[in-house]
Amino acid sequence: MALVIACMVAVIVYRLSVFATFASFMESEASLKHVKSFLTPQITTSLSGSCLNFMVILILNFFYEKISAWITKMEIPRTYQEYESSLTLKMFLFQFVNFYSSCFYVAFFKGKFVGYPGKYTYLFNVWRSEECDPGGCLIELTTQLTIIMTGKQIFGNVKEAIYPLVLNWWRRRKARTNSEKLYSRWEQDHDLETFGSLGLFYEYLETVIQFGFVTLFVASFPLAPLLALLNNIIEIRVDAWKLTTQYRRPVAAKAHSIGVWQDILYGMAVLSVATNAFIVAFTSDIIPRLVYYYAYSTDDTEPMKGYVNNSLSTFLIADFPNHTVPSEKRDFTTCRYRDYRYPPDHDQKYFHNMQYWHVLAAKMTFIIVMEHVVFLVKFLLAWMIPDVPKDVLERIKREKLMTIKILHDFELNKLKENLRTNYGEFSKQVMIEENKV
Repeated sequence: MALVIACMVAVIVYRLSVFATFASFMESEASLKHVKSFLTPQITTSLSGSCLNFMVILILNFFYEKISAWITKMEIPRTYQEYESSLTLKMFLFQFVNFYSSCFYVAFFKGKFVGYPGKYTYLFNVWRSEECDPGGCLIELTTQLTIIMTGKQIFGNVKEAIYPLVLNWWRRRKARTNSEKLYSRWEQDHDLETFGSLGLFYEYLETVIQFGFVTLFVASFPLAPLLALLNNIIEIRVDAWKLTTQYRRPVAAKAHSIGVWQDILYGMAVLSVATNAFIVAFTSDIIPRLVYYYAYSTDDTEPMKGYVNNSLSTFLIADFPNHTVPSEKRDFTTCRYRDYRYPPDHDQKYFHNMQYWHVLAAKMTFIIVMEHVVFLVKFLLAWMIPDVPKDVLERIKREKLMTIKILHDFELNKLKENLRTNYGEFSKQVMIEENKV
């Protein structure tokens, strides 16, 4: 966890420095006038920072797998089932923090604690906290998810195809010949890569991480389910080729269920409801627009007219601290910034005004209502669509009844035979006694 936070801070510092460099460079270069229209400092910083973050995730992922296995072995579990459950939980927690931490940062923390002019929040007292675009952080979150999710899927498929292929080629090369007479077919099959006892574990882990990308942030990235479907279609063919040509035949093993993965999937499904509600409320601009539309709009014909001006607060340049006052002279005395604060001529200047609290209350109300509605629909669907169909349930009951009847008939016949045997022996004893008399 500390390592992930350190890497995130390093990426944030990188983003801040790159943004400042690109902004100053593009402002000073007049020849880049046409480039500024489609390649802004925000887009450049977002793309480069997302790519760097993805490379850091891959590097940390390698170490987390080793650490998870080492910690699980240190616990000395009693059975293999306990070992697999413990390893599954640890591996998933590491992967969850590694893959989703940057997305949670962009969705819920970036641009939320920046302060206001004259009292900005600084990182290490050097870099000012990151701010979102005027339209919010939704576009940047979508970019982050696209790069991480697509990159992980491509890297995973390439790794699954190349890794066993290279190992098998190296084994065949060591055999110095591919002749069927000197290197028989069963020897070639024996030298193939082994699937291993944890082969399915990594397949489950990859599927669960993909499920998280599809569900946790689907409100900001509706294209994620389509990308996941395309990836699964390709991966089915890659896995089929891999299992039939590059691996030994796996040893079949019985399993009662998918184990702890079921609880993990259920937990992620519940968490996804909260994350999507928070994304819609805090990351997008939907709730502030609705509050303005129903409570603060003064134009009946065009209700959203004046929304931008309403969402901007005023700051008096003379209120800047001495060390942050702009050195060059300006022709204006005030500036505008995105927030809901009182103006400089108010008694509580630069404090949050009443509209800020109205918007915040609307956001929290939306989250609560959305969560309850989704869970209500979920329970209704679970009640309407049972896990076991009605006809199957009736067949199961019929089988149980037939089993009980067979056992009853068996026990009854056995009891009758015992009674007949005992009655025959009793008759013999009576006849013997009568003869004696």
